[in-house]
Amino acid sequence: MPYQEYPPSPALRAHVACFWTSHAGGLARPHTQRVLPDNCVDILWQDGGRPGFAVGMMTSSIDVVTAGALRTVAVRFKPGAAGRFLALPLHTLSDTRADIDQLWGRGEVERLADGLWTHDLSDRARVDLLEHRLLECWRRSVDHWSGSALVQAALARIDGSGGDVRVASLADGLGVTRQHLAAQFRSHVGLTPKMVARICRFRRAIDALKSPSSRALDWAQLALACGYFDQSHLIHDFQEFAGAAPERFLSAR
Repeated sequence: MPYQEYPPSPALRAHVACFWTSHAGGLARPHTQRVLPDNCVDILWQDGGRPGFAVGMMTSSIDVVTAGALRTVAVRFKPGAAGRFLALPLHTLSDTRADIDQLWGRGEVERLADGLWTHDLSDRARVDLLEHRLLECWRRSVDHWSGSALVQAALARIDGSGGDVRVASLADGLGVTRQHLAAQFRSHVGLTPKMVARICRFRRAIDALKSPSSRALDWAQLALACGYFDQSHLIHDFQEFAGAAPERFLSAR
């Protein structure tokens, strides 16, 4: 299933992690792909008359089954950025999905879908159309966006530490209570600060497993290097987020 990522324009760089496209075709049987939590929100558009849909922040893996030919063009938002473009509290999307016409309005959605799929465009041209729509949405929201600088500061600290940060220390460092920080994350991110940090640590461990030397890893050392208390802590998060222990996850790659 060919997959390609595209960087956003400078105007959207603070909000968009990437645009991406994928193609599935000529499959003799349904293809299953396990998608892992990554602290991002995606909006996907697919051909064949399927409505566009937004996928919220995930706290566990999901198996996506593809049967037959399918083309996808999508945008992946950075943590805490999607609310500006979807105009809703992001906790309402956590671990679920919503058709985009419920969020943007059917008329605008149908015009974008026609532009994406009526003509035989290149993937780059479809990405450009989607980016143009997001730029319009961004410009309209400038005067109305209630984005939180507090949340962005907290996310930066979580990311900078690789998820190895205690929420109490994070809140103290930002001069707010844990309850206030959690409420802001609920609206602007969709997950609690603790969950975001856990997924950040998990993704850090995933990246370590992608290294050429991963077959000779010492699991206890890996756990400590990625901010876990011990090996059992690492195993617990892999079972929760990937549905498998680290050894089994590595052998299935």
